[in-house]
Amino acid sequence: MHDHAPGGGIRDLSNRRLLTIALSITASVMIVQIVGAFLTGSLALLADAAHMFTDAAGLVVALVATAIAARPADDRRTFGYQRAEVLGALANAITLIVLCLWVGVEAVQRLIAPAGAEVQGGPMLVVAAIGLVANAVSMWLLGRAQKRSINVRGAYLEVLGDLVGSVAVIAAAVVIVTTGWTQADAIASLFIAVLIVPRAIGLLREVVVVLTESAPVGVHVAEIREHLREADGVVDVHDVHVWQLTRGAPVFSAHVIVEDAALTDGRAARILGSLQECLADHFDVAHSTFQLEPAGHVEHDTHHA
Repeated sequence: MHDHAPGGGIRDLSNRRLLTIALSITASVMIVQIVGAFLTGSLALLADAAHMFTDAAGLVVALVATAIAARPADDRRTFGYQRAEVLGALANAITLIVLCLWVGVEAVQRLIAPAGAEVQGGPMLVVAAIGLVANAVSMWLLGRAQKRSINVRGAYLEVLGDLVGSVAVIAAAVVIVTTGWTQADAIASLFIAVLIVPRAIGLLREVVVVLTESAPVGVHVAEIREHLREADGVVDVHDVHVWQLTRGAPVFSAHVIVEDAALTDGRAARILGSLQECLADHFDVAHSTFQLEPAGHVEHDTHHA
C-alpha cells in the first residue's frame, strides 16, 4: 500500500530557471575577473576567476542533472531520475575540493617567493566589487531553492564561496592600495581556499548519506516507530526503513502488525490513512509504503528493524 508524493515538475522547472540565471551571472563575472586578473596581476582575482569557471561548469552540471531528474519514472527506474541531482552535487563537491587545493598551493608559493610583478590594487578593488554584487544576487536567487534540492545546494555553496572570495579580494585590494603590501593578494587567495573546503566536505558528506541510503540527518527511526505504534489498531511496527532519493525527498517503508479484526472489519484503509497522515504531518515524509500484517505473520520474517 502506497502514498505517492506529487510530481516535482513545477519545482524542477523553477530550479532550472534559477540555475540558468545564476549561470549567466557567474559566466559574465568570470570573464570580467579573468580580464581584471591579467590587467592587475592579482592572484586572488585569478583564483576567484578560476573558482567562477568551476562554478559555471558546476552550474551546467546542475542544470543537466535537474533536467534529467525531471524525467518521469518508468518501468526501469521506478523512482524516476531524482538521484541525478545527487550525482551532480557529488561532481560539484569534488571539483570544489580540487580547486581549493590548487589555490592553496599557488598562494603558498606566492608567499614563499613573491612574484616580481606589481599588483594594481585600484582596478583589483573595482573588479572584486563587481563580483561581490553579482554573487550576492545569485545567492539571493538560489537561497530558497537550495533548501529543497541537494543539487541546487551544491550550486549555492559554490556561489557562497565566490562571495566570500570577493570579500577577501576586496580586503586585499584595500590593503594594497593603502599600504602597498602586495602579498596581501596571496593571503586572500589562501583565505578563499581555507573557507571553501569545510563547505565542500559538508556537501560531500551529505551526498554520501544519500548514496548509502542512510536515514536523513535529523530523522530518528525510533521516534517514528513510536508514533506509528500509537495509531488506532496498530499492534507493532517492524522492518522500518527511511532513506532519501535526494534532499527533501525522504522515502519510508515499514511492516505494520495490526489487530486481526482490523483486516476483516474494513478498518485497514482507515489505519493506512492515519499512518500516512502521521508521517506527512510529523515527519514531512510524502512517499510511504506500508505492509499491513496480522499478528501471526511476523513469525515468518527473518529479521526485524
